[in-house]
Amino acid sequence: MKTRRMELVFIILMFALAYLVFFTNVPFLSKVISIAFYGGMILITVFSLILENRTAQNTLLWIYILVFLPILGYIIYVYSGQLLLKGYLFKSKRIKDREVFERMSQKKEKIDFSQLNYHQHHFTHYLDRAAATPTNSNTHTQILKNGEETFREIKKALHDAKDFIHLEYYIFRDDRLGNEIIDILIDKVQEGVEVRLMYDAVGSITLSNVAVRRMKDAGIRVLPFLPLKSGLINQKFNFRNHRKIIVVDGKVGFVGGLNIGIEYLGEDENFGFWCDTHVLLEGEAVQTLHAVFLLDWRYVSGEMLVTDERYMKPIPVSGDGLVHVVATGPETKRMSDHYYAMISCATKSIWIASPYFVPNPAIRTALRIAAHKGIQIRIMVPDTNDGFLTQYATRSYLPELLRAGVEVYAYQKGFLHKKVMIVDGDLATIGTANMDMRSFRLNFEVNLFLIGAKSIQDLVSHYEEDLEDCLRIRPVEFYKRRWTEKVKESFARLFSGVL
Repeated sequence: MKTRRMELVFIILMFALAYLVFFTNVPFLSKVISIAFYGGMILITVFSLILENRTAQNTLLWIYILVFLPILGYIIYVYSGQLLLKGYLFKSKRIKDREVFERMSQKKEKIDFSQLNYHQHHFTHYLDRAAATPTNSNTHTQILKNGEETFREIKKALHDAKDFIHLEYYIFRDDRLGNEIIDILIDKVQEGVEVRLMYDAVGSITLSNVAVRRMKDAGIRVLPFLPLKSGLINQKFNFRNHRKIIVVDGKVGFVGGLNIGIEYLGEDENFGFWCDTHVLLEGEAVQTLHAVFLLDWRYVSGEMLVTDERYMKPIPVSGDGLVHVVATGPETKRMSDHYYAMISCATKSIWIASPYFVPNPAIRTALRIAAHKGIQIRIMVPDTNDGFLTQYATRSYLPELLRAGVEVYAYQKGFLHKKVMIVDGDLATIGTANMDMRSFRLNFEVNLFLIGAKSIQDLVSHYEEDLEDCLRIRPVEFYKRRWTEKVKESFARLFSGVL
């Protein structure tokens, strides 16, 4: 906190010095002293930056920003560049969450991994040690393709609720779909069902105060995750809750790529058809998914519900494989580690679909090595993204992968938003995490890892169906793209660390 105060003082001083230099008639010597004082503050910042032992490229990039963007560069650095601050910003949450997950793991009976094949056993053993959450066996998963199927099942589950409904979303809009969900929630509250809704303050910035007040007046507990006003001093606004979770009565859970908004039904003209994937969960894994919600709820509300048997009673069902719910964020092990471990386990194929494909060096290296081994690698990305930087940053990483023999497909039908990876047809992950630096380093995410589950075959079938709406990017054609496109890609790549 002392460092935070010093940085705010620096910002105020920088503006004061700029005012003296450019907008007053003080003596020339005073202006020289002011400029020298500003330079001293930048040197102090650069020295502190060097001591953090970041990568040479990362350090040099921030030095360039600090030096060549007066004042603005310093503000950008304070609020976007000091990602190492996450170590103390969420230290308390990290410790408390891990304690809860460890207790859950200790209570569970050990699962027999002997029926798994080699790469399944290898990856499951890794997750068991690396992830704080337990592996679940008595769980059934159902893959929901696109918005129509997903929201049909969600509405059905909400209507059937008897005890409680808990929702956590990055984006919750009060458009036609959002108001329909709100109406259902209000009806359930009137029936005596307990409802809690947590939304990300940035992702749901368009959620109106009228809608929030309407829900609160009806008896719904509604809270934002990391409000902007509480993050201006401590930089918390840089870290967002990207999770999409619904748990109904502890029996049914939902997780995946779809938020609450009409665009996820393909009704937004700017996006057109929306290609996405969600999962319906039943059984033991619902308890783990619910714990993720309850721990986030404790963080924003102070309510300790995760120890209440009413919310955490497991309801096992007949399972057809293993399911591991993994929650990551700025306070835990990165999702990129788990993706890397999956890629490393592959022996035949790696199929990836991601709307924002900005892989870190480890992921890129693992994909290139796998391709050189003769493993089939397919990467599916949107043909047109929803932002300039994400569009061209993704394209900047394609040449090295194409050279290695990776197959890259551009989805043409609409906007591809699914976050899926399938390895060898019997190991898969699906959830909220994109393959980009923001999901790896900044966002709170949650993914399911499926090992030998029958639902993996649905993911395979859906992937193959979506390939029919893709255009394969051929290396020769891609290399002939205009030089202006290459300039855009190089520029966008500079911002990969915060995309």
